[in-house]
Amino acid sequence: MKKTLNILSAEEHIDDGDPKVLQLANDADPLAIEVCLADIERIDLNFPKFTDGRAYSQAFLLRRRLGFTGDIRATGDVLIDQLVQMERTGFSSAVLKEGVDASDAQRQFDRFATFYQGDAVKTAPHFVAGA
Repeated sequence: MKKTLNILSAEEHIDDGDPKVLQLANDADPLAIEVCLADIERIDLNFPKFTDGRAYSQAFLLRRRLGFTGDIRATGDVLIDQLVQMERTGFSSAVLKEGVDASDAQRQFDRFATFYQGDAVKTAPHFVAGA
C-alpha cells in the first residue's frame, strides 16, 4: 500500500495562528463546527497520549459525515504504528512525536498493503468491483 498520508516531523509542523487552521480539542464534538467548515483549510486533532483514540472518531466524522475535504492533521503523541489507521479513518497528515524517524513510516504501510473492508476515504469494500 502506497501511503498518501503526509508525514511531518515536529520541526516541520507550523502553527502560526492562521485563521484557516482550527485546533479541535480531542473531547470536542466535530458536529458543533459544521457551520464553519467552509472557511477552514486544516483541522489539527490532538492525541494527548497514544492510548487516547478519540481523534480517530473525530477524523472519521469530519471526513464521512461532514464531508470535510481539507487537511486533517494528527498532532501530539503520534507514533509510527498508528499511521495506517490514521489514514484509514480520514487523516491526511500526521506530525510524528519528537524523536520518531519519519523514514520508517513507509515500512508500516508496506506491512498492511490492502484491506478487505472500506474506510473513511475508500468507502467501498475490497470485494466490490471497481473499488
